Amino acid sequence: MKISEIGKLLDAELLAGEEHLDSEVISACCSDMMSDVLAYVKDQGVLITGLINSQVIRTANMMDMICIVFVRGKKPTPEMVELAEECGIAVMCSDKRAFEASGILYAAGLSHSGGH
Repeated sequence: MKISEIGKLLDAELLAGEEHLDSEVISACCSDMMSDVLAYVKDQGVLITGLINSQVIRTANMMDMICIVFVRGKKPTPEMVELAEECGIAVMCSDKRAFEASGILYAAGLSHSGGH
């Protein structure tokens, strides 16, 4: 699934990473606990979260993710967006709840990743 499709499915606003809209991802994970992302997630492309701090960007970068979707109407700070741009990560915001966003993407063919 292309990053652009994720944005459309989730009615998300793109804040960074327009150059990644044609990038393909095959899996996603959803968590507000970055320790769980580090411990249990493998081969992910998208992180769905409502946590707003720079550790989200750093964790996504460490795990080679190419897209973060902030849910529940949460908006990252300008500094977080700048860090994501430096790391080459697309950033989107959606008003959908995490469960709903995950279900929409799963139903559209994006799989989960990791062991939990």
